[in-house]
Amino acid sequence: MSESEPSTASGTTAATVPDGAAHTAGAAGAASSASEPRREPTTLLRAAVRPRLLVVLIVLLGMAALCARLGVWQLDRAEQRGAQVERRQVAAQEAAAPGPLGDVLAPQESFGGNLVGEHVRVRGRYEPAGQLLVADRVLDGRVGYLVLTPLRVSDAGGRAGWTGADPVLPVVRGWVASPADARALLTVPDGEVTVTGHLQSSEASGSADSPPGQTDAVSSAQLVNTWGGPIYSGYLVLAQSQPAQPAGLALLGPPTLGGGEGGNWNVQNLAYAFQWWIFAGFALFLWLRMVRDEAAGDGIAEPATEPAVADKPQQRPSVDVL
Repeated sequence: MSESEPSTASGTTAATVPDGAAHTAGAAGAASSASEPRREPTTLLRAAVRPRLLVVLIVLLGMAALCARLGVWQLDRAEQRGAQVERRQVAAQEAAAPGPLGDVLAPQESFGGNLVGEHVRVRGRYEPAGQLLVADRVLDGRVGYLVLTPLRVSDAGGRAGWTGADPVLPVVRGWVASPADARALLTVPDGEVTVTGHLQSSEASGSADSPPGQTDAVSSAQLVNTWGGPIYSGYLVLAQSQPAQPAGLALLGPPTLGGGEGGNWNVQNLAYAFQWWIFAGFALFLWLRMVRDEAAGDGIAEPATEPAVADKPQQRPSVDVL
């Protein structure tokens, strides 16, 4: 065998892979990644007016409007159900037989909210010299005055445990349209009277510069300075009197804990209303978040690429002859 001829039978060959092949594959991958689309950052206004986001806005606005309307409906239900509960409470109070005042409240004792509207009976003597007109009080849509008269209670004792001097109970005997109308109605029954009515909590102190014979609050803390004490922390809204008082005073209805029409609300329906309004706000927040993300350019990030390497000329495999 000639030394110049390559041996294929007994020799071993070593092939070298061309260096340019790996570089060619890497360059192709980088070019493919660089060609993928990506969104560049932009302003919030330009992102918001893109057609895709405008369509989303219309859908979310419809959802928000629906949730807001459901919230208003639940608010109406809260008021209606609260008014129903209030009417049932008033009917139950009017139907209940009046109990002795001394069994539920003692003079100078704290007035609990559960006593509002309590139907009670009490005996005593009116003190007409201390009568006052309470200004700016509304009855059936008309503004007028309450006739407020001190009653010196003679049967304050009872389960409440009062054993002191005869206390004073503020009594709202009725409503008049003007002070002129009240002058003819300030006469009180002589001697001891038995009155029934509904309890209401004392109000905060009013103004100190009211005209003579008038006040702007039924406040025990303020009245004690004029009438003396001891005094009750609540007052009585008159329903009946024996003997009867002069005709012409318009009687008020039983007080309620809510303070009148629209004062009571059903808590459960109120919670539902707030829940629907939160959903409506979340729909708008979701769209704003989408606009912000769109403006930030949340597309495919541009990858770092290696510099292109020129293809090297292919070398023929070298053969080592053993």
